[in-house]
Amino acid sequence: MPRGTYLHLAEDEPVEERFQCAPGPGGWRYVGERSDGGRVDLTVDGRWRQIRVELTTVSWLIRGGLAGHDLLWVRHPAGPAPAAPAEHGVRAAGFLGDSAGFLVAVARWLRLEPGEDAPVRLVRVQGPSLATLTVDQHWRLAEIETYETETAPLPVERYEVTDLATGEVHTVHLAGDVVLQAPNLELTDLQSPPSLPS
Repeated sequence: MPRGTYLHLAEDEPVEERFQCAPGPGGWRYVGERSDGGRVDLTVDGRWRQIRVELTTVSWLIRGGLAGHDLLWVRHPAGPAPAAPAEHGVRAAGFLGDSAGFLVAVARWLRLEPGEDAPVRLVRVQGPSLATLTVDQHWRLAEIETYETETAPLPVERYEVTDLATGEVHTVHLAGDVVLQAPNLELTDLQSPPSLPS
């Protein structure tokens, strides 16, 4: 069960996210606790569909997940939920947040082979207010490099991710269910090896 620490570098002050993740009989779960009071709890099913997601900051909370082809969620101030919080929905593959867990979930859901690419629509959640924005991206698995380790060979995938609205391209390096490198995200501690996809 991988556990460790990511450092978020996009903030005015770097924010630590202590995480743990693990495969289970029906899917995979990622839990992260941030030093600024934020929390992410992401559960996917056996097809890597985001079936249960909870994001919290000091002031706001989002709960949601996929229902068929639609991504549904409620967003409301932290604390007791309103009697009837407004429900939002859009046709999308899942959420995309600051946490590395979302990058893992999207990459595994796409199931790309080296050289393959695919478009994907996601709902980006960002900032202390957990504001949501629908984004279209293009993911390409550029290559897989294998590194020898003391225990077993470690395949590292390099994805090129393009924002279709801006044309901006960034790179994500992934080893199993751990992000080794991504924009504004640094893996600073890993206490156990990644779980590799079967």
